[in-house]
Amino acid sequence: MRYWQETWAVAQRILTELVRRRRSLIFWCIFPVTILWLNGLILAERAQLTNAQAFEAAAPGTLVGAALFFSCLGGSVATVVAEREQRTLKRLFMSPLSGLSYFLGIFVAHGVIALGQSLIVGAIASFTGATFQGMVLGGLIISLSVIAYVGVGFILGTQFARRTEDVNALVAAFGVPLLILGGAFLPTRFFPQVLLDIAQFNPVYHMTEALTGVVAEGKSMEEIGNHCIFLAIFAVGVTIAGWLSYRRMLQVERRL
Repeated sequence: MRYWQETWAVAQRILTELVRRRRSLIFWCIFPVTILWLNGLILAERAQLTNAQAFEAAAPGTLVGAALFFSCLGGSVATVVAEREQRTLKRLFMSPLSGLSYFLGIFVAHGVIALGQSLIVGAIASFTGATFQGMVLGGLIISLSVIAYVGVGFILGTQFARRTEDVNALVAAFGVPLLILGGAFLPTRFFPQVLLDIAQFNPVYHMTEALTGVVAEGKSMEEIGNHCIFLAIFAVGVTIAGWLSYRRMLQVERRL
């Protein structure tokens, strides 16, 4: 009960601040919609698909590769950096808040945002006639993706970013190559074999392939099992690393 109360308190505060600012939420809605339309129209023209087929293929990659990446990874980095700049972390020293609750609070807050983005992307794709399958399994993949992104963002935010100006540089340097190699902007079936071999180590690739296989192609858990295993291991790994990063950050902040 204690962990849940702490987690919800952190999540509620983050969401309240985002609602008050509004600008980030608006951009996090506009960006995936724009990428979805561009990817859908390009696929319809170049792959000779109907609009429904094109948007079915484009929606999963757009969601996990474009929408969730910038809101969950970029957003979590920005959240941690803002906490440091606003000296909020100093107040945490006086409270019994655990690192796990803090991480889970950020995860819950960005999970709510991810749910909203999923509904928006799904609604627009459905407007073109696209239909999606395996929503339960798709929800599991999205949840693992959010955990992975928040975990990586937590590590980057606590270990490498000191000021707000560092956020964009970090996200661009670490993220954009992963997005391209993960099939967020270009379907992986167009990749040469050497890039496909490298992509096997890219979590974004496994997110895109797993979600596309389930919701667009109707694949079963057995067929996308390798992708889910990779994502589960990665999510657990970054969660542990994120907790350790949080403890190290607190030690550094106490000395400042």
